[in-house]
Amino acid sequence: MSDLFTGLKEKLSGQNMRIVFPEGLDERILTAAGRLAADGILTPILIGNIGKIQEKANNLDVSLDKIEIYDPVNFAMMDELVASFVERRKGKATEEQAREILQDENYFGTMLVYSNKADGLVSGAAHSTADTVRPALQIIKTKEGVRKTSGVFIMVREDERYVFADCAINISPDSQDLAEIAIESAKTARMFDIEPRVAMLSFSTKGSAVSPETEKVSKAVEEAKLRDPLLFVDGEFQFDAAFVPSVAEKKAPDSPIQGNANVFVFPSLEAGNIGYKVAQRLGNFEAVGPILQGLNRPVNDLSRGCSEEDVYKLALITAAQALNQ
Repeated sequence: MSDLFTGLKEKLSGQNMRIVFPEGLDERILTAAGRLAADGILTPILIGNIGKIQEKANNLDVSLDKIEIYDPVNFAMMDELVASFVERRKGKATEEQAREILQDENYFGTMLVYSNKADGLVSGAAHSTADTVRPALQIIKTKEGVRKTSGVFIMVREDERYVFADCAINISPDSQDLAEIAIESAKTARMFDIEPRVAMLSFSTKGSAVSPETEKVSKAVEEAKLRDPLLFVDGEFQFDAAFVPSVAEKKAPDSPIQGNANVFVFPSLEAGNIGYKVAQRLGNFEAVGPILQGLNRPVNDLSRGCSEEDVYKLALITAAQALNQ
């Protein structure tokens, strides 16, 4: 395991964090939860039918010691969750509707986080991103001052670490969205001991091309600096001007970043998604994430093609996010 996760495990040691996994019957979830519990890093909470989870755990030779299992059908504190959900939804759900909605494992798990019965949630091994994110947006909601959640990847190769954003959520962010993504991505970077130097990317460097697309990015830089005067951010940059000092010297000689950016904010979801996959497949970077940021409490979304190792690592990240909030 890379130094990135060794460091996270050290930070989490003795913190007694509790992470809920709504997909308790998924083999990858079960085996990762068993590892997390055996390592003593955090307490996994599995959602599902207790008997079926126990049977599957036995078949997989997974110990359920130090793992909690909650079944929405027979949850002792369901009345409390229902009342809290009705209050949170402010008239958008009756008590009867809430009781039915909370039979959905993602809504149920999200309410456990909202009601402080868990510190964070990891789902998506068997559900779509919408199934994971929708309950979080309705119940946990974004932090004060944050309009939208966004998704980042930590790109890791040996001792190199970079943050790529937004690669998962916002299809066509405007300048305010991009500024917000830059600020939140810098916070995420610090969580991984990356001192952020944020580059706002485009197909232009410092006005070498002028279009609504490039102006959107340059306005985002101004907005980010206005919101957070201490943020180390600049742009707009082509990627080489943000990353290669010799290119930066020619294309952006007055920039404080000087080709040493480590947090990269892409101008659109298609650019970000393509960019991280190119780095992953051609550059042999490990893409850790997506990590959702901007929420009041951490909720993270797995790929349906994820491995047990992906589940294990995203659980560590989720617990670390909770520790830093």
